[in-house]
Amino acid sequence: MADKAHFKTRVVSVVAATTISLACGTNYAYSAWGPQFAERMKLSATQSNLIGAAGNVGMYASGIPVGLLVDSKGPTPSVLLGSIALGAGYFPIKKAFDGGAGSMSVSLLCFLSFLTGMGSCASFSASIKTSALNWPHHRGTATGLPLSAFGLSALFFTLISRLAFPDDTSNLLLFLAIGTFCMVFGGMFFLRVVPQPQTAYAALPTSDSDVSGVERGFRRDSNRLKRTKSGGSKRSLAGSAQDDPAAPDDRENVTVVPAAGDDLDERSSLMSKSSSGPGDIEADERPAGKSTHSHKPDVTGLALLKHLDFWKLWVMMGLLTGVGLMTINNIGNDVNALWSHYDDSVSKSFIVERQLDHVTIISLMSFIGRLLSGIGSDLLVKRLHLSRFWCVITSASIFAGAQLVAINLLNPHLLFFLSGLTGLAYGVLFGVYPALVADAFGVAGLSLNWGFMTLAPVISGNVFNLCYGAFFDARSERESGGKPGDEGKGQGELVCRDGRECYRQAYVVTLVSSVVGVAVGLWCVHHEWSVRRRLEKEEEEEAHRA
Repeated sequence: MADKAHFKTRVVSVVAATTISLACGTNYAYSAWGPQFAERMKLSATQSNLIGAAGNVGMYASGIPVGLLVDSKGPTPSVLLGSIALGAGYFPIKKAFDGGAGSMSVSLLCFLSFLTGMGSCASFSASIKTSALNWPHHRGTATGLPLSAFGLSALFFTLISRLAFPDDTSNLLLFLAIGTFCMVFGGMFFLRVVPQPQTAYAALPTSDSDVSGVERGFRRDSNRLKRTKSGGSKRSLAGSAQDDPAAPDDRENVTVVPAAGDDLDERSSLMSKSSSGPGDIEADERPAGKSTHSHKPDVTGLALLKHLDFWKLWVMMGLLTGVGLMTINNIGNDVNALWSHYDDSVSKSFIVERQLDHVTIISLMSFIGRLLSGIGSDLLVKRLHLSRFWCVITSASIFAGAQLVAINLLNPHLLFFLSGLTGLAYGVLFGVYPALVADAFGVAGLSLNWGFMTLAPVISGNVFNLCYGAFFDARSERESGGKPGDEGKGQGELVCRDGRECYRQAYVVTLVSSVVGVAVGLWCVHHEWSVRRRLEKEEEEEAHRA
């Protein structure tokens, strides 16, 4: 009965985490209201991109302080902070839209947008950490659910707004303010970290000496250990021995001994080789006959900077998220530019509808990508015994295809290829990344580690968004005859009617980033394979000598 109640609580918690995450991806709906907001406030494309980028900065740059809060205080304070920040960000933006041009400065609008991003980050980080802790044996799937809901967020809010109040940007912003606050605040009461039941593992030393010293220094989510007489893996304990001077000098190979009835596959996602990288096959998930390794210690905080695994993940994150964020924040401008050039007779309400269509497509495909990647990466590791990095390579390849579409597309009826591929690639990327980080550095400091990882999109997202805005503004004119340098003076709307030429150069830049991302991903897979083969060969040689 206790096990059943324990399971039910974990299910309720993951449902709450998914509901909260559904309210946390609204920054990706910026293209649904950003162009109309810029038109009413008489903003240039660069100014509009600054406001959108501020939301991204809030989402990603606040990851480290939010991670510290979640790791030290649990999910509740972070979710409460997130609900308040979301409401406090969206509601004043709604009031500014109602007031029109000059009612609020661009700098203040950027701050409010930053609050919405910070609120999303605080709530989302708590959801992911809780799911990872409650389902340690199925992290890819458990984190895939809130990750998928996060990707579905823009679709959820824009679809309801289209049905309830079509073509009404003011009510959409009000809905974002009230809806995000209520969903996050309500979910907070059901988001709980459930203590994992203690599994009876036996410590079976080959001598009378205490093995507790061996067990110290390993990940807090590690299984209990025993000694064997093989000396083949003494080297794999060296790092832990340095951290724990009390550990015995005669360390021998360490293997996991579960109590009777324990499922080997259930513990497999907690296992990690001493030499493994973030996408490596975990110890008990490797093919039969391959040697296993002991756990690595948890790594968190500034210690991450000393690890190659961190820099591999960080660089990949920066290369690819900036590519996705540029299109996500500017798909509305793409729609406007293509349709204005293709058919200048279309109405503004028609263009608004098309913008919402593409936000919906991005959100839906992001949801599908996150769900497939989260669950698929577990299957990739457990069934096919491959690296999770193949999901990242897949994402980079899809991104590259999307950039080629943007560079060559002339017909706005086919723009769904760009929005669909971008959403899918972005979803695949974020669906696997939390599992990669947990595999590499442990789950205990996951929120803080994720905060360090999300500093990469702060840089790349801003660079690519400002790049897009600069290229777009360079080809824009004010309808009343003003010049692009007259922003904010109320002289009319800045528009670009040159079709794909309005933004083509920006997509050339992101195409290069995507191709580099593919190359780095392939190098990561090759590097991990080489390291694994070298260590296996060394262990075989040591076994023969013994």
